[in-house]
Amino acid sequence: MSAAYRTDGCGTLDVARAGAAVTLSGFVGRLRDHGGLIFIDLRDRSGLVQVVVDPSDTPEAHAAAGALRVESVVRVTGTVVERSAETVNPRLATGRIEVRCEALDVLAAADPLPFQLDDENVDEALRIRHRALDLRRPEMTERLRVRSLVTRTMRRFLEERGFWDLETPVLTKSTPEGARDFLVPARLEPGAFYALPQSPQLFKQLYMMAGLERYYQIARCFRDEAQRADRQLEFTQLDVEMAFVEREDVLALTEELYCEIWREVKGVELARPFPRLPYDEAVRRYGSDKPDLRYGLEIADVTEAVAGSGFAVFARAVASGGRVRALACPGAATLTRRELDDLQAFAREWGGQGLAYLLFEDSGDVRSPIAKFLTGEELDGIRAATGAGPGSAVFLAADTEAVVVRVLGALRPHLAARFSLVDPGRDAMAFVVDFPLFAWNEDERRWEAEHHMFTAPRREHEDLLETDPGAVLSESYDFVVNGHEVASGSLRIHRADLQQRVFDTVGFSAEDAEERFGFLLRALRLGAPPHGGIAPGLDRTVMLLCGTDNIRDVIAFPKIAGGLDPLTGAPGAVDPGQLRDLGLELRAPARGGAGAT
Repeated sequence: MSAAYRTDGCGTLDVARAGAAVTLSGFVGRLRDHGGLIFIDLRDRSGLVQVVVDPSDTPEAHAAAGALRVESVVRVTGTVVERSAETVNPRLATGRIEVRCEALDVLAAADPLPFQLDDENVDEALRIRHRALDLRRPEMTERLRVRSLVTRTMRRFLEERGFWDLETPVLTKSTPEGARDFLVPARLEPGAFYALPQSPQLFKQLYMMAGLERYYQIARCFRDEAQRADRQLEFTQLDVEMAFVEREDVLALTEELYCEIWREVKGVELARPFPRLPYDEAVRRYGSDKPDLRYGLEIADVTEAVAGSGFAVFARAVASGGRVRALACPGAATLTRRELDDLQAFAREWGGQGLAYLLFEDSGDVRSPIAKFLTGEELDGIRAATGAGPGSAVFLAADTEAVVVRVLGALRPHLAARFSLVDPGRDAMAFVVDFPLFAWNEDERRWEAEHHMFTAPRREHEDLLETDPGAVLSESYDFVVNGHEVASGSLRIHRADLQQRVFDTVGFSAEDAEERFGFLLRALRLGAPPHGGIAPGLDRTVMLLCGTDNIRDVIAFPKIAGGLDPLTGAPGAVDPGQLRDLGLELRAPARGGAGAT
C-alpha cells in the first residue's frame, strides 16, 4: 500500500484514530450537498467512511467535490474526527467518526452509470456487461472475499496434511462418455484436436502411480453442456487424490475439511460424523441421490397398506407390479382446491399420471376425493407409515417404481419451499455411498459407467462384472450439502486386468482401450497403489456459504444462458486467416457474439 495514495483503509478507521491525519483513496459511493457542506461516502475494499468537505476549510476541494459523479475514484487527505452523539451512524462500522477533508484529488472521473449499485432488478446481462461496476456492490465484494477465504483454507488444510499442489495439463485428449468436450484445433497437426479437461481425473491417477501419494489442485475444468443455476461451462474444483486409502479415509478427510471451512467462514461448528446414506436408501426415503436433509418429508412405501384398495388407481398399480408411495407434509391440510390442482399439474410435469391426496384436518376428519374408497384400516396404515398428524396432508403417487420416485422426489423440495420448512440458519451434510457401478443405456442397449470407467467395483462384487453387471456396487461416493451435490469421488481401479474387465462390460474392446487410454494402461501394468480421491466444487461450496442459489453470483466473470459472455462478446467470429492456419472452413456463417448488435 503506497502512502502516496493511502495511509489507511476506509473501513479500518475508528475513534482510536481521532485527530490523526490520513490519506484515503477509493470510489465515491454517494454524494450529498447539505447547503454548502458536501458529504462523500468514500468506499474501498475494506469498507466505507464519511468524508466532509467544508468550503470554509478548503474551497478548492469543495469545488472539485461539487463536480464529481458517483463511482469516480478520488484521493482524500484530511483529519479523523469523532462525530457528535446525535450524528453517530450505528449501521456503519466507521459510524462514530468522519474525515474532515483538507485536499481532494480526482484520480479518475466516472461517466454516467449504466445502473446504480443499489438498483434492484437490473438485467443480469447488463450487470455482466459492466461487471467491473457490478463487482463493486458490497454483496459481490463479500462473495469474492469468501471465495478467497475458502481457497486459502483448502490450501492450508491440505498442505498441513502432506498434500502437494501439482498441476495437470489443460490441453489434453478427448475422451468418450460424460459431457461433451471443448475441442481446440491443433495448428501443427491439421485435422487433429486437443480437448480441454472435464476434470484432471487420469493425470491425478498417474501422480498416484508415480508414487507421489498425496496430490491436490485448485483446478479449472470445462464441460460443453447445458447451463443451470448450479452449472457453468467452465468451473473450479478442488481436486484431491490419495494413495493407500480406503473409502472412509477419503470421506473423513472431506468431512474434516468442510468442518474447517464452515468454522473459518461462518464461525459454525458442524456436527460430526456426517451421515453416510447408501444410494438405494437415499432414493427410497427422499426420492433423490442428493437429498436435502434440513427437513423431513420422508417418502413412505404404502403399497402393502393399499394393496386391496377399492381405489382403482392404487389397485392397478399394485397389480401391474408398481408401487404406491406417499409423503406427509405438516400444515398442508389448509391447501385450497386450486392449490391442490396445481400440485396435480406439477406431478404430471414430472411424468406422473396425477397425485392423490388426503387432508387430515385438526378435527380428525379426512378430506379427499379418494377417502370414500379407502377403509379405516387403510387410512390408519397410511397415517402410521407417513407419520401424518392433524393438519397434515398426505400426497400419494401410484405408478412404476421409477415414476413414483421421480414425482415424489421433485415434490419434496417443492413442498418444503411452499411451507417454509427449511431452517435457513442450518446446513445439512451427508455422504451418499454404494452407487451402482453401471447403468443400462436403453437407447444403445449396453451398459455404461454410472460414475466413470475408472471407478473401482466393490471387492466382493468383482465376480459379478461379467454375469450380472446391474448388481455391481461401486466404490464411488457423493458429498451432498442442502440438496446440492458438492463433491463426487471414488476409489479407483488400480489393476490393469480389472480395468480391462470394466472396459469390456461397457463395450470397449482391448484395441479401443489401448487407443484411448493406452497411457493409463501402460502405467497400471507397471504397478499402481490402491488410490482414491474426491473433487469438491469450489463454486457450489461458495454459493452455499453465501446463501445464494446460483453459482453465477459467486463467479467473478460467468457466462449466462446459452454460454454467452456479455462482458467480452464471446463466443464470436474469428479472423478467416486464423481458420486457414488451422485448416478449418466454416460451412455456415458464424453467429455473432453476445456483444454483437
